Amino acid sequence: MVRSAWLSERCGGEVWLKLESLQVANSFKSRGAFNAVMALLERGGAPARLVTASAGNHGRALAAAAETFGLPLVVFTPANAPATKLDAIRRHGATLRAEARDYDEAEKQAKEFASKDGGTFISPYNDDDVIAGAATVATEMFEEVPEIETLVVPIGGGGLISGVAVAATAVAPACEIVGIEVAASNAFQVSVRAGRLVEIVPGETIADGLGGNPDPETVTFGYIKELVDRIDTVTEEELSAAIAGLVEHEHLVAEGAGAAAVAALIGGRAGLRGGRIAAIVSGSNIDRTRLTSILGRASSAPTEAPRTTLP
Repeated sequence: MVRSAWLSERCGGEVWLKLESLQVANSFKSRGAFNAVMALLERGGAPARLVTASAGNHGRALAAAAETFGLPLVVFTPANAPATKLDAIRRHGATLRAEARDYDEAEKQAKEFASKDGGTFISPYNDDDVIAGAATVATEMFEEVPEIETLVVPIGGGGLISGVAVAATAVAPACEIVGIEVAASNAFQVSVRAGRLVEIVPGETIADGLGGNPDPETVTFGYIKELVDRIDTVTEEELSAAIAGLVEHEHLVAEGAGAAAVAALIGGRAGLRGGRIAAIVSGSNIDRTRLTSILGRASSAPTEAPRTTLP
């Protein structure tokens, strides 16, 4: 946890950043991946093979866990997943199947493979042990800064915010939980409004870890509907401004998904002003070419994103 003078001034309060971008494998995903593998081993011995689907970070984290415990792993990802994530998956010795059109297709392929060819499927989010691992993010945050009043958390499949919300509700019931999706792929915002999971058509986004639809049977929807106070969305322009701002003001690298909570803060989302706010920077696995492009555009644009509020 580090206090951000830049964001504190911008938001008129005290803003803290939880830097999961500096975590093992450069994202919070290591917590859930290792916890899920250790739980499997404790319950029934070594599985013949692990299988997963991932936009990249969960695959990388699970590959590190599989390597640590000597387990074979097959990872299905979109074909256009960031090279930095795919290269790391290969380095850990996992079998990589980067063939899918998008995350939704990769998840379908992984489940079919596990069913037909044999393997234990570990979801990046729809898994109690993965969610429990993510909950440790929040317990650490409150240990260091007990007075947090608002938590700002990115939402992809919902595993991170589910774990964080469960822990935060237990430790600090008055703390507000705000989820952040991208405007191009806001399945949970649409679903909460409808009162049921609604399938959307995801658009293109630089936050690859937040794109796509969740599993229709995911347990995370229940946690989000019950424990998350509200969900806002951020634009691609705001994500780029957040990535550039973190480099310029904090000397930190974040990927699109990792910068989503910061994008909400600099985008002036309603209610994210004043008080003690903590935002999770969830990962830093961004390709150099994309980062260079974003920073190049930012050098000729205003430093701060415009303050906008989506309806």
